[in-house]
Amino acid sequence: FSRVTAEEFVRDVLVGRIGAVHAVMGANSTFGHRAAGTAERLPELGAPYGMTAEGVALLEVGGRRVSSSSVRDALSAGDLSWPLQALGRRFVLDGEVISGHGRGKGLGYPTANLRTWPRLLLPGQGIYAGVAQHGDRRFLAAIDVGTNPTFGVEPLHVEAFLLDFEDRELRGAPLAVWFWERLRDEVRYDSVDELIRAIGEDVERTRAAV
Repeated sequence: FSRVTAEEFVRDVLVGRIGAVHAVMGANSTFGHRAAGTAERLPELGAPYGMTAEGVALLEVGGRRVSSSSVRDALSAGDLSWPLQALGRRFVLDGEVISGHGRGKGLGYPTANLRTWPRLLLPGQGIYAGVAQHGDRRFLAAIDVGTNPTFGVEPLHVEAFLLDFEDRELRGAPLAVWFWERLRDEVRYDSVDELIRAIGEDVERTRAAV
């Protein structure tokens, strides 16, 4: 929408596509070509189409501004505490379980590989403790956001080992993963045995953290 004027955005997108009758906008947000649409202009632009609008003042928590940018920056750095404060809930990823390389099963820790939306922000690379929900059941989960460096570099992805999960077939199922605590950096190990020991420690730390 970078080349769409503010007027066209309101007419064609907010009213035409979405059917908005009332819009709420952050005080410092902008829209339309050259950021010409502002919270001050939105009521005027929406009036011809019967759409009302209002601006919302910026909010701070503990002296830090609550914004999508601040939440994204924190998540990218592996900081889960600020998103929890700013959003009022823990960060969660929703996706579909897909087939992986099968290495986790061979190591004794079969993981659910999560396919997420391509543009969805992932937390910073590392090992996390959290909770995974499959249907109406929840399980503690040791989560890896990484590239599996011990086996060579792979694209950044999310995989979770569900603790005390007996039914191992999850492929094709929706899965939601809540992130509770960052445990450590993802590390390249010199041997598979070292990796297995590290995963075992991650599992025990997950039990203690969640």
